[in-house]
Amino acid sequence: MTVYEELVERGLIAQVTDEDELKELINAGKATFYIGFDATADSLHVGHFMALCLMKRLQMSGNRPIALVGGGTTMIGDPSGRSDMRQMMTPEMINHNCECFKKQMAKFIDFSDDKAILVNNADWLLDLNYVDVLREVGSCFSVNRMLSAECYKQRMDREGGLTFLEFNYMIMQAYDFYQLYQKYGCQMQLGGNDQWSNMLAGTDLIRRKLGENAYAMTITLLLNSEGKKMGKTQSGAVWLDPNKTSPFEFYQYWRNVSDADVIKCLKMLTFLPLEEIKAMENWEGSELNKAKEILAYELTKLVHSEEDAVAAQESSRALFSQGNAANMPTVELTDADLEDGKIDIISLLVKADLAPSRSEARRNIQQGGVSVNGEKVTDIQATVAKEELVGDGAVVKRGKKKFKKVVVK
Repeated sequence: MTVYEELVERGLIAQVTDEDELKELINAGKATFYIGFDATADSLHVGHFMALCLMKRLQMSGNRPIALVGGGTTMIGDPSGRSDMRQMMTPEMINHNCECFKKQMAKFIDFSDDKAILVNNADWLLDLNYVDVLREVGSCFSVNRMLSAECYKQRMDREGGLTFLEFNYMIMQAYDFYQLYQKYGCQMQLGGNDQWSNMLAGTDLIRRKLGENAYAMTITLLLNSEGKKMGKTQSGAVWLDPNKTSPFEFYQYWRNVSDADVIKCLKMLTFLPLEEIKAMENWEGSELNKAKEILAYELTKLVHSEEDAVAAQESSRALFSQGNAANMPTVELTDADLEDGKIDIISLLVKADLAPSRSEARRNIQQGGVSVNGEKVTDIQATVAKEELVGDGAVVKRGKKKFKKVVVK
């Protein structure tokens, strides 16, 4: 199986331009390609994870990745897939986020000996002269064609519409590709399926300005069986930074994917051989739970470390056997959180961030969805004594998937 055939088999490719030429470049290990990451947060998240995995796969086959951090484009904000304008960020915030991205990317991509390149589009975008840009590339863009792009059409139909600021994003992204082609011989851009229009603008700009062919390939968006983007929880995004999403929480997210999604995630995100994954396709019941454990373990090892993956797996198993779950998320309380040496169960749920409000906590208890150290709590007046929370603490669970270890220091 060729590299390209494996990408297809794993369900990673959504759309491509000039498939035969693109396929030949990738299979021969001769592609220099880039993926852009706008620095909108101080950590990459699961939405970026698949792009990083694809970069790693292609690099392992001899192709050269360029990781582009968007110090310039983040100043504008990508309108793709959004119903409102992104919050404007200061240059200091963007620079900080770019530095965080660089550290995380190095865990996936080998930047040694020019095997990969890390660039920041602020290096060429921030010093551009507006009139010079208009003269250099303005005539290459048709406003009618830009307005027909799906990423813009969605915003045009909503209240507030599309700002002129955001309208320029496509031009900036195309200009990135144009610059990378000239500076590094980058022939290919990869990105999420929602970036297709922006990517085509880049290939078209290169053709018009340089008379050369460049290629685009979009990655299938990671959606669950209900058609919703994966990598989101009730409390927000699943981050790659262990200080924002602990290895244990990261492991638990993948351990709890639905039955319908586990094989797809194994194919798209892990580096396990396809033959091994296909052997799991007919698994059911407890075997399917084993497949989820394999998925969670492999991804936690990839993002964090093998040591973290082992610890998370042991803690996950311990949680449901009510054993020692030393590595699970922990909330520390103080004597100030207690009253007469104890805390009521409603306050405990709220302080442990297991319920967003006291009314929600009360409802969870009444519905039988709360337990402390494996014992169900149904009385909304119940309290937990300090003695139960010192030392190893107590495991407090809400529902099947939300839990915290609570200790008093």
